[in-house]
Amino acid sequence: MNPDQITDLVVEIAERARVASHALASLPTTTKNQFLNALADRLIAGTDDILTANALDLSAARALNLSGPMTERLTFTPERIAAMAEGVRQVAMLPDPVGEEIERLSPPRGFDLRKIRVPMGVIGIIYESRPNVTIDCAVLCLKSGNAAILRGGKEAFHSNMKLSEIIQETLTASGINKDAVQFIPTTDRWALSVLLKQDKNVHCIIPRGGESLIRFAVENSRIPVIKHYTGVCSVYIDASADPEMAESILINSKCQRPSVCNAAENLIVHQDAAAQLPRLAKALHDQGVELRVDANAKSLLTASGLPLVDATAEDFATEYTDLIISIAVVPDLQAAIEFINQNSSGHTESIVTTDAAAAKQFLAGVDSAAVFHNASTRFSDGFEFGFGAEIGISTDRLHARGPMGLNELCTYKYILNGVGEIKS
Repeated sequence: MNPDQITDLVVEIAERARVASHALASLPTTTKNQFLNALADRLIAGTDDILTANALDLSAARALNLSGPMTERLTFTPERIAAMAEGVRQVAMLPDPVGEEIERLSPPRGFDLRKIRVPMGVIGIIYESRPNVTIDCAVLCLKSGNAAILRGGKEAFHSNMKLSEIIQETLTASGINKDAVQFIPTTDRWALSVLLKQDKNVHCIIPRGGESLIRFAVENSRIPVIKHYTGVCSVYIDASADPEMAESILINSKCQRPSVCNAAENLIVHQDAAAQLPRLAKALHDQGVELRVDANAKSLLTASGLPLVDATAEDFATEYTDLIISIAVVPDLQAAIEFINQNSSGHTESIVTTDAAAAKQFLAGVDSAAVFHNASTRFSDGFEFGFGAEIGISTDRLHARGPMGLNELCTYKYILNGVGEIKS
């Protein structure tokens, strides 16, 4: 398609989505849940077809020499498809946020005035690599009464088109306007530029992917953007940390799935816990992790014989999404808090300590969307928070922060019931 054809296509998709959103706003909960359960069934039934489409994407990824982490994000397995379907069922079991009373007010006039949740309207989701995002975003938007426009990356095009086909079939079979979830069927970058200008019909943009994609969306959008640029997460080992717990949380945070945004990129160690550092470094090395160390950490680890790389200041603000970690030793808890606040992307940080006062200070002082005590950073996730699937993670401060579930996909309006009052 040429640019004019793409423009016409995207504008039409946005207009149809806005029309569909009006009906979705009052769609009964039972109808939404029937659709979601039917979609889960169709995903399981279509496993072979999904894997066939995914194989085409994986073949192209190999030809393009796509990085290991990116390929891992792209890959479907029967187990991942089953988990995706289970996530859909969990969303069906969650309370419907639409119409929920947030607050009942008592204005001086004595009106019956209530603040209730309502859908945003139309949400555009731009994402790369992970095809499961197609399903996650579609179901969360529909359950929260929003129409969704999905624009995936070229590396997952075949997988996304197959998932979109399954969604469309299920919408039709459920008696729901198929324009409730639409997938932009081109990977041409111009489609993204056009979508970001549809402020008349699209009410929110959520980009998921690399920092360059997200910055492009923010810099070119006329529509409000909810996002996080990077996931630079830290694990801080406090002076009183239990050694076994510290190792377990660190290894899980860094190595369980290093390609995701809630994986730890920094290890910060209190100088009074420095005796634990050789053990922690060896455990990381045994998992294949490259160790980038500051001067203090290097002096403590030189005798270990482990391969070390001198860390730069920029390393501690870098999202690796790979088996690499930056390590710093700090003099005290407050220094750790300041170090994290300076270098973190505001995503997720964790303190490992048996000292309740230290934990309280850390939880209050660290300025991130999610802050944990004695738990892996990998728990910063909508599914783990009980939201079902999540539509993304926000490090913004307005409207939504942290994992975004159903409530975060709603805005609100005021409902006033009077008895004929007029203002004099």
